[in-house]
Amino acid sequence: MKATCVIPAYNEEKTIGKIIDVVKNINLIEKIIVVSDGSSDNTADIAKERGAHVIELEKNLGKGAAVKVGIENSESDVILLLDADLIGLKEKHVYDLLLPIFSDEADMTIGVFVNGRFATDLAQKIAPFLSGQRGVKKDILNKIDKIDITKYGIEIALTKYAKKYNYRVRNVELPDLTHIMKEEKLGFKEGFKARLRMYKDIIRCLRI
Repeated sequence: MKATCVIPAYNEEKTIGKIIDVVKNINLIEKIIVVSDGSSDNTADIAKERGAHVIELEKNLGKGAAVKVGIENSESDVILLLDADLIGLKEKHVYDLLLPIFSDEADMTIGVFVNGRFATDLAQKIAPFLSGQRGVKKDILNKIDKIDITKYGIEIALTKYAKKYNYRVRNVELPDLTHIMKEEKLGFKEGFKARLRMYKDIIRCLRI
């Protein structure tokens, strides 16, 4: 059994390289797919230089659509989903997300930040089901209807589907891991707007 790592990325040139450098050392992973979701910076070029298989979307379609493209280009039984803005990713984090699935102790794992930064730790403590760091059996992902239109609500869609059909889900602590917040990437005003769009997608998926 092998896994494919799918990383949806939109203008993440500052962090994508280090993430790929960690993941490519994991012997459980046979392929790294970076889906550049309409990026206008050097995200795609950096990912290619690091050895990832890069798919470039001409325009920004949203996280759900980018993940679906990655899944469609994978032949593995297990998918590792990672956000492209992680800071502090270690090989142990990846193994902790994958091993419960490889040992058939879980169908899905959800990574939860601990001891990273207060703001991101708190957010995931309150709502771990929003975490984008997951190991998932591919057949589960293939069964979720219209995953491409979930946008930022993809994690809600995954969590709801797993609960509805009684899949085994395990939360996994990811010590000393965090990510760049939207307000840090875009500035407060634009970052806040992006966060509101994210919450809108999440609420929409909660209502479905």
